[in-house]
Amino acid sequence: MQVWPGRPFPLGATFDGSGTNFALFSEVAERVELCLFDDAGAETRIALREMDAFVWHSYLPNVTPGQRYGYRVHGPNDPARGHRCNPNKLLLDPYAKAVDGDVDWDESLFPYTFDDPDAVNDADSAPHMMASVVVNPFFDWDNDHPPRTPYADSVVYETHVRGFTKLHPSIPEELRGTYAGLAHPAAIGHLTSLGVTAVELMPVHQFVQDHGLVERGLSNYWGYNTIGFLAPHHAYASSGTCGQQVQEFKTMVKAMHAAGIEVILDVVYNHTAEGNHLGPVLSFKGIDNAAYYRLTDDDPRYYMDYTGTGNSLRVRHPAVLQLIMDSLRYWVTEMHVDGFRFDLAATLAREFYDVDRLSAFFDLVQQDPVVSRVKLIAEPWDVGEGGYQVGNFPPLWSEWNGKYRDTVRDYWRGEPATLAEFASRLTGSSDLYQDDGRRPSASVNFVTAHDGFTLHDLVSYNDKHNEANGEGNNDGESHNRSWNGGVEGETDDLAVLELRERQKRNFLTTLFVSQGIPMLLGGDEIGRTQGGNNNGYAQDNEISWYDWEAARHHDVLLHFAQRLSRLRHEHPVFRRRRFFRGRPLRGSGVADIGWFTPDGSVMSDEDWDSGFAKALTVFLNGEAIPEPDARGERIVDDSFFLLFNAHHEPIDFTLPEGGFGESFEVVVDTAAPLPGVEERRAKPGGSLPVEARSVVVLKRAF
Repeated sequence: MQVWPGRPFPLGATFDGSGTNFALFSEVAERVELCLFDDAGAETRIALREMDAFVWHSYLPNVTPGQRYGYRVHGPNDPARGHRCNPNKLLLDPYAKAVDGDVDWDESLFPYTFDDPDAVNDADSAPHMMASVVVNPFFDWDNDHPPRTPYADSVVYETHVRGFTKLHPSIPEELRGTYAGLAHPAAIGHLTSLGVTAVELMPVHQFVQDHGLVERGLSNYWGYNTIGFLAPHHAYASSGTCGQQVQEFKTMVKAMHAAGIEVILDVVYNHTAEGNHLGPVLSFKGIDNAAYYRLTDDDPRYYMDYTGTGNSLRVRHPAVLQLIMDSLRYWVTEMHVDGFRFDLAATLAREFYDVDRLSAFFDLVQQDPVVSRVKLIAEPWDVGEGGYQVGNFPPLWSEWNGKYRDTVRDYWRGEPATLAEFASRLTGSSDLYQDDGRRPSASVNFVTAHDGFTLHDLVSYNDKHNEANGEGNNDGESHNRSWNGGVEGETDDLAVLELRERQKRNFLTTLFVSQGIPMLLGGDEIGRTQGGNNNGYAQDNEISWYDWEAARHHDVLLHFAQRLSRLRHEHPVFRRRRFFRGRPLRGSGVADIGWFTPDGSVMSDEDWDSGFAKALTVFLNGEAIPEPDARGERIVDDSFFLLFNAHHEPIDFTLPEGGFGESFEVVVDTAAPLPGVEERRAKPGGSLPVEARSVVVLKRAF
């Protein structure tokens, strides 16, 4: 086999139409072997003799897409100094763009023998290891155009590639649970009917099934166990795993874009699947352990863990920063994705120990001409000390607003003294984002997400029910801010069922009329339940999959969600690009927002501070929107009253007087989910009954 010197850039395996360049970073390596595997599994080893700036490289003519490969790295095996090289371990390329096969958790994958954690395990791991794959980079995008929906106009739908389509009766069985299934017209049609502008996909980077879960007969369904940051997860491909997954993923993105839907990836750059000192050697550990991972200062045998998974990537190391940035750019430029949601993003800001908002990672993102132009969403916390950083990310970033979730849940379950903070969350959380120049779109508002109860379960369970996870119901969050309506779990009590459905509509209405970006948990619109399991990370089964047959019983809820999405889309007053100021703008005689008690009086300090108050009226002035539209023209919209009643009894609301309009019509009433045949109207100074625990939205008629 011919071996040419090749180039140190780009890292990974790069096919140019004639052959493939291989390049691997390792500062600690003394020798690197490229291992090629044929269809029968026979291995050919080739020494990479060229090394520039710690990048080992060679070019192999005639090596084409579909070629399976890996590396063996010769170097120090001295855990006390942080080094874990062992040429007996086949290693996945950190820059692999596709992965074939799975690990089987044989003892050879570990750096020690099971009966002696201090012994060196020199068994060959290749027969039990996954392999990197050379991919074909060429794809007909056919003038694909990313939708580039403005942040403020976005409606995000968090979903799971497999779970969304696994049981969908309109999708061919062989496509269910795959990228191709997600691209099917039945799947896309559901999303467009909801007005979804972006799907936020739970992890699709290549991940590994946890050893402990496999032993318990479970699996890592969520996928927060990454091993390949440039490779789409092979189990979600219907067409094959030797590079076909790349083409299938691109086809899915292309179909989404054609429907006007952006694709946002939930990415996990804070840790890898190799775990701590007792974990396997699959890639980074054996290539350059001390470069890739944060090790403890007093004993480099052990790993810093800000993620609860055993390790944390050493983000301050140049090679790790390069890997993350190269990965992000690859997914944007080659895979055409439109943004990223960063799992446990506070970990990426830990240059040393504390979370540093000005860390090197955020500096690189800020100046990067590719990554800085797409949507960037942080999960603004990790499990380390000082890790809760809601409101503290840089100006380019939006954040999952955990305070929005908590406050809205508390308000609708009747917690006292929530009114003032509820008002702040409803209007975009200016207390969190305004001081650093950000807009309401910095707040990604959500009531439910993959981690926790579904919307159905939020109103049906006071306690978690995670017995199926095999951890004695000790996993998952215990403080869910949920309320079951008086009965735990499923019930035939019609009064309880009616209350629960109304509470769902209350949450959805609040979400869609709030300033900021609404994020809907996939399946909430069709009553998806996990049976009270609030931590379905290991449940690749009916607990987590969307039950499309049962969805037929939730048509009213689906149609209600669709109406809310249309209302938001049609009225920019619900998706302002700037915060409210509480005063008239552009010559209007009425303030841009008004706050009133149910009797129509202006809210006083005493009203805001009242612990028992659970009802208020909000006026949104559609004539006082300060920003122009895309053509520079003034935005003029209808004006609205929002009547919130979280009290357990009905309340007669009086619409305030003072130039707000002559008449208002009811466009949403969560106590009456189906549109009425006759219009319901109210006039300022007039009374309108609002049912217990419900919302009424009124639009100015004239």
